Amino acid sequence: MKRIIQTAAFLLALSLALPALAMGLEEAKQQLETAKQQGLLGETPAGYLDVVRAEGNAREVAEAINNARREEYTRIAEKHNIPVTQVETVAGKKAIEKTPAGQFVLIDGRWIKK
Repeated sequence: MKRIIQTAAFLLALSLALPALAMGLEEAKQQLETAKQQGLLGETPAGYLDVVRAEGNAREVAEAINNARREEYTRIAEKHNIPVTQVETVAGKKAIEKTPAGQFVLIDGRWIKK
């Protein structure tokens, strides 16, 4: 019985700690440009970042930025009464166009260095 209580307490503590381990948006913003310059992250036609090379905390940066983008795309779509996919597509096109030379974009399912 004592072992069950210890295990339950450990699982509870772990579940409370996991959200704290998630990267915050401000921290992700600070690391975004470096991650893109290092070729770890790239822009996709869907309007979101994706991992080009899974090194360091690239996945966490992408997740935090993508969550913020998803919220903004949803807000814009609701404001204009259009599908979110339409906003995502326009945002993706703009992001790819704005991506500087030397960084990655996803074109036809392949990562291309601009």
